[in-house]
Amino acid sequence: MKHRIDPKIDCVFKALLGAERNRRLLIHFLNAMLGSELSSPLSEVEILNPYNEREFLDDKLSIVDVKARDGDGRLYQIEIQLLNVADLPARILYGWADLYSGQLKDGDSYGELKATYGIWLLGQRLWSDRDEALHRFQMRDEQGRSLVGHGGVWLVELSKWTVATVETEQQRWLSFFAEGERLDDKHLPTWMETDEMQQAMNTLKTFSEKTRAYYRYQARQNYLRQQRSIQNHLEALRAEKEQAQAEKEQAQAAEEQAWAAEARERTEKEAALAEIEHLKALLQRSR
Repeated sequence: MKHRIDPKIDCVFKALLGAERNRRLLIHFLNAMLGSELSSPLSEVEILNPYNEREFLDDKLSIVDVKARDGDGRLYQIEIQLLNVADLPARILYGWADLYSGQLKDGDSYGELKATYGIWLLGQRLWSDRDEALHRFQMRDEQGRSLVGHGGVWLVELSKWTVATVETEQQRWLSFFAEGERLDDKHLPTWMETDEMQQAMNTLKTFSEKTRAYYRYQARQNYLRQQRSIQNHLEALRAEKEQAQAEKEQAQAAEEQAWAAEARERTEKEAALAEIEHLKALLQRSR
């Protein structure tokens, strides 16, 4: 390839899993990610918001998630999020709930609701105190009993993803997204030697070798860099504010401690004077 392409960039991600010509990749990805959650492997899905190359070339691609429905009516949403924006967990849950509840039209009963699955690939860590990269969230109680078996949210922190040997299709896809930008199409690792991964690499080549597509890809990369710079600046300002607040609280605590020490000293002095007066009074009465 002329240029290395990162499959996590939104337009590339949508072309990989949301283009009609790559429908087979979407089916393979869903089967790999959801695995035993599905009663049987998917063989066909309908892409509800397919990737439109013309929109991308005109720089009008604003919807970058992939939504699909299978033959049983189950719904799927796949989204890439490279920056940890404010309230991301709430946004993820809202996206799932919106897709789930949006199934019902006027007059429909709750019994018509179908399972809904959200799959989010994250570029940055969401939890610094957790080592695992893959998380599955479903509606269960403390004993693990399901309230309703209607899907859930699968979340992957790609920056944490590492595996010594790729052994499953899920590991293959996650390794592709995590390492895709570093892959050399002339010297691919053995785990990339499958029909699906070859098709995925061909999509990357399209962005690498078509001039207009590559320029748009670069523009989106630059946009993400700018957003990351803004994020870093805001985090630095937040850290400065928190530091200033901590120093203010520390100074206030020191002032309160000094005031308390002064008050104790004054109380002790007054008590000592009172004791002296008491002793004087006793002395006078004893004469």
